Amino acid sequence: MADITHLPMEQLQDLECCLDSNPPWAEAILLAFQNYILMLGTSVMIPSWIVHAMGGSDGDKARVIQTLLFVAGINTLLQTLFGTRLPTVVGGGSSAYIYPIAYIITDSSLQQISDPHERFIQTMRAIQGALIVASSIQIILGYSQIWGLFSRFFSPLGMAPVVGLVGLGLFQRGFPVLGDCVEIGIPMLLLVIGLSQYLKHVRPFRDIPIFERFPVLICVPIVWIYAVILTASGAYRHKPDTTQNSCRTDRANLISTAPWFMFPYPFQWGPPTFSAGHSFAMMSAVIVSMVESTGAYMAASRLAIATPPPAYVLSRGIGWQGIGVLLDGLYGSVTGSTVSVENVGLLGLTRVGSRRVVQISSGFMIFFSILGKFGAVFASVPFPIFAALYCILFGLVASIGISFLQFTNLNSMRNLIIIGLTLFLGISVPQFFNQYWTPSRHGLVHTNAGWFNAFLNTLFSSPATVGLIVAVLLDNTLEVERSKKDRGMPWWVKFRTFKGDNRNEEFYTLPFNLNRFFPPT
Repeated sequence: MADITHLPMEQLQDLECCLDSNPPWAEAILLAFQNYILMLGTSVMIPSWIVHAMGGSDGDKARVIQTLLFVAGINTLLQTLFGTRLPTVVGGGSSAYIYPIAYIITDSSLQQISDPHERFIQTMRAIQGALIVASSIQIILGYSQIWGLFSRFFSPLGMAPVVGLVGLGLFQRGFPVLGDCVEIGIPMLLLVIGLSQYLKHVRPFRDIPIFERFPVLICVPIVWIYAVILTASGAYRHKPDTTQNSCRTDRANLISTAPWFMFPYPFQWGPPTFSAGHSFAMMSAVIVSMVESTGAYMAASRLAIATPPPAYVLSRGIGWQGIGVLLDGLYGSVTGSTVSVENVGLLGLTRVGSRRVVQISSGFMIFFSILGKFGAVFASVPFPIFAALYCILFGLVASIGISFLQFTNLNSMRNLIIIGLTLFLGISVPQFFNQYWTPSRHGLVHTNAGWFNAFLNTLFSSPATVGLIVAVLLDNTLEVERSKKDRGMPWWVKFRTFKGDNRNEEFYTLPFNLNRFFPPT
């Protein structure tokens, strides 16, 4: 095997803008708006389902989405300034929170409320309380450096399948959703691939590769207009409700129900209520989002041509993510925060991993969440359009995870067994758990303790979490001493401490000279 101990970090080719450089302001603003458009997909889909299950109205749904986007903007800004400082969008709409929220929604004490709006308010307050308590898990694990200490068990071999599963585990949001409206989804998929890959060297305006830089901004309006034409022409007039909800552009009801101006504020739904069972169930979602975000941070560091985040920086990011979940609970955004995997993939698709771009996108989130009608226009894009983008972006994140294997020995049968078993179980176990899930039954684990059901079902329904458990356990128990070089540890070990590589200070130092008051440990 070739000596991999001195390979540089800049292995990814064609990445023209990295973490410590910034594109021109005009280009940065367009790239930031592209990030904003992309994160709207899950930020609209999952909260819409949750609000519907809670008995909320279309007006409640619009208000929740505006609140979620407002808090996402704050969390993204905090993470890029004081957290990991990687160009990652911290948004809502994570599927990790569906199990605990479904458990809270079906709580018998809440189901007894006959008035739908009152039931929605009381359920929202219960979710707020659970998020506030559960956020303490990430805050403690982050700021106490416990998560950083645990990261000492990570290696390139272990992280490769885990990061891969962060992307592969979201396959159900890709073609299965695209297939709900193939006449919109397929053209979108082909158009994005064609522009971003086959026409990426075509530069019609000056020297800016617009097809490579702005595939989302170009393709979404084209296919959206095409969908409007199909809707207006009556193409879906006699189709089933499922097809109409997926394909029509006039079914979201966001524009008509969203207020012109709304400034979200803490406890807007009333004071939160607290329940031990609800809080324990929500803690499982926080743990899952922490694992998935860790994988997303690793992928983002590769795409931004930065060193892997050291243990101290990783803990700092998890701590600030806990603050983000706390803000979700205070404001009532119905679900917790996690790193947006699709926006991480966009770093690779556009070949721009600039921190400034993501910070500007946080401004768009806050601005359009306050001006409700304008934000609702963009949020009403049919979801199959986003699903077509996910097919590319989630796959790209998965391939970034696999790229970590270049620092390991792939001729080692030990390594091949760990990689194969982690990938297979990481996909197979969650699929087994998910096939038993319905909102009323709460999943495969079905005891009399509802919080216990939600806790285990949430953990084992996450591909990245299952993958981390399997990879870390096997990688740190099978022939550990004999396999240090095969695992890629000689290359990895220097990045685990803040001072292990001189580029860490360049990438991860806090702004405003704050490192004087919060020195890395």
